[in-house]
Amino acid sequence: MDLAALTIFRAVVRENGVTRAAAKLNRVQSNVTTRIKQLEEQLGTDLFIRDGRRLVLTPAGETLLPYAERLLALADEARHAVREDRPSGRLRLGTMESVAATRLPGLLAQYHQNWPDVALELETGTTGKLIDRVREFEVDAALVATPPDPAVLGELFETVPVFREELVMLTPRGHRPIREVRDIALSTLIAFERGCAYRTYIEKWYLEHGVRPARVLELGSYHAIVACVAAGAGVAVAPRSVLDLQADTSNVAVHALADIGVIDTLLVWRRGHFSSALNALKQTLMAHEAAAGAPAVAAFS
Repeated sequence: MDLAALTIFRAVVRENGVTRAAAKLNRVQSNVTTRIKQLEEQLGTDLFIRDGRRLVLTPAGETLLPYAERLLALADEARHAVREDRPSGRLRLGTMESVAATRLPGLLAQYHQNWPDVALELETGTTGKLIDRVREFEVDAALVATPPDPAVLGELFETVPVFREELVMLTPRGHRPIREVRDIALSTLIAFERGCAYRTYIEKWYLEHGVRPARVLELGSYHAIVACVAAGAGVAVAPRSVLDLQADTSNVAVHALADIGVIDTLLVWRRGHFSSALNALKQTLMAHEAAAGAPAVAAFS
């Protein structure tokens, strides 16, 4: 069972079929089919069954998949380890949309300048989705908000805090001061989809005070969220740093949330899955915060 065969197997699963997997791997379809058959013969069991035009994993295939992910991740880590003196290779980083917009542009430019041999791939998502992506080896690490429930991370992950974000409530200009949930005059909460940690914090705050938003309007960017708040469509919660990027906040009022306060942004990776490229990113992030005058932070797990 070689790594190339496992790479092909994983690609067929991820791409939902041989045709797209072949295109993704830059191979001909017959080669992909042959390598899958050879792997099945070597293991003595079928890995896929055909359901109409779809390929579906058999129980044996379901069992093999997490092993394949771990073996391929370990091989990638080994390649990094033998070149520990010079970070190189691919680093897949997930990040919240707010961090990508406010914190990362300058830091990633610095990282690319310092470590040009690292091919950095970036994707955005909610904290919940990004933790799942790290768990499934689909990204090497992610920048996420500290989950309200620490058990979400458990013992599978290692983390280090790298940023601190103050959560604030946004309302249309002229809204009365907000000292408690019942001061909120609008019944619609504007937020990212479920899995957003900031949304979870604010919904928990509502419930702790016996209030529930009448409806939640889900949007996919802070630009759209701020625009809807300014138009009077509802209220929202956001990191204060996001407001610095908005071209016009004249129609938005900002309210501190003392009950929620400051939330750490964590760099998260699977325990034992580390590389020189990821270590260089970790050091870049922590050095930036130290230079900005943030309190020193230490890794924890």
